[in-house]
Amino acid sequence: MASTDQVKKYLAYWFQVGKPLISPHNDQRILPHTIVVGDRYSSEFESCFQEILSPRYRDSYLEGTEQTLGELLTSRWELLSCSRCSMPIPTDELGLKMGCPCADLNAWPNVELPLPHCPSNVRSQLTLIHQRLRQRLAKPN
Repeated sequence: MASTDQVKKYLAYWFQVGKPLISPHNDQRILPHTIVVGDRYSSEFESCFQEILSPRYRDSYLEGTEQTLGELLTSRWELLSCSRCSMPIPTDELGLKMGCPCADLNAWPNVELPLPHCPSNVRSQLTLIHQRLRQRLAKPN
């Protein structure tokens, strides 16, 4: 089962390359402009994601896919990396991949551009590295 956090990451990655979420109820295309700001998701993306989690968006799907948000949150689906572009894609419980939304993106993957990513706290990562180095230096040889 894809967790809410995994679905959030999935949408964040695909939104960063311009893939909108399609809401069939009102033919709305949902695509926040700013996804990541520094070490966190943007407030625009966070509020959009909270709205998307409401029941009226359960039938929405990422453009280029067939799986709805409601389906992704069931035990049938998990999100794994595409072997072509390393972006998250839905895979059913039998391990069958359903195709990647990157198939209709011209010139993707593009190694000339920064890859989509999730927010990361660089300060906490550096603190962990610093702590490990101090522990190694404190150990007698």
